[in-house]
Amino acid sequence: MTKNNINPYLLPQIQGPPKAKVMKSQDPEQAREQQELRSEFTKLLEKEGAAKEDSQVEFSAHAMKRIKQRNLEMDNDEYLKLKGAIEKLRTKGGQDSLVVTNKAAYIVDVAEGKVVTAMDKEDMAENVFTKIDSTLFVN
Repeated sequence: MTKNNINPYLLPQIQGPPKAKVMKSQDPEQAREQQELRSEFTKLLEKEGAAKEDSQVEFSAHAMKRIKQRNLEMDNDEYLKLKGAIEKLRTKGGQDSLVVTNKAAYIVDVAEGKVVTAMDKEDMAENVFTKIDSTLFVN
């Protein structure tokens, strides 16, 4: 065999890409029903996705460490305050926000629904908060 000769026994039989199947035309009623099902499914997925975004407050590892170090009490009431604050900040266009409750202050990444850090009110007195675009006081 020379350089330009190809041994046909070593090459797979290639016949080209598979051909697309020809779909039989559906009756208009069946096509309309399928379209309605698709749109209902799409609406359900969108609704589920929106519910997932708002479903819970996440805490970064740093925030969890600070909550534990500073003995902050994260009870149901505090959690619901944070969740409500994040939802309100989201509607107002907040991105990186300071949320101040009766117990503590939290820096929150609103888009992610995540608490980035936390401090008690005593630690808050002498701190400078940078890179925040909004503040919300929650009672």
